[in-house]
Amino acid sequence: MRERHNRLSVVKEIIKNNRIDNQDTLLDLLKEEGFNVTQATLSRDLKMLKVGKISDGWSGYYYSLPENDLVSESEKSYIQDVRRGIISIEFSGNVGVVKTRPGHANSVGFALDVLNLPEILGSIAGDDTIFLILREGMTKEDLLESFQTRIPEIDN
Repeated sequence: MRERHNRLSVVKEIIKNNRIDNQDTLLDLLKEEGFNVTQATLSRDLKMLKVGKISDGWSGYYYSLPENDLVSESEKSYIQDVRRGIISIEFSGNVGVVKTRPGHANSVGFALDVLNLPEILGSIAGDDTIFLILREGMTKEDLLESFQTRIPEIDN
């Protein structure tokens, strides 16, 4: 998990300090920093960091971090819903079973949908249980890394 957190920090720094107009360039710069990742992993990282492409006004587009690198107020409330509601998470293959406090499964499931974690394909919520389906190629560890990055202090 530490490696992903460190990689995300390096991606931010590279984008802040360089004009990057494609993923190949970013992959090369990451490799120079000691991170050998696939294009798919980099795409998930960019999505998690909410990196966008903006026009430079004359010759094309380049990657940019959100203007406000801080979490929005509405996102903070969804993160609080997740923190407040989750009791435990267990996996069997690409299916996760999330136990929540009674009556919290719907709000936690909705919050996870809004947070749009790239590892989650979909979920079904009951009263105190959520079934999560991970995307093809995603692992429990990938999701837990996203939790650590986007929802710090969550107890898994």
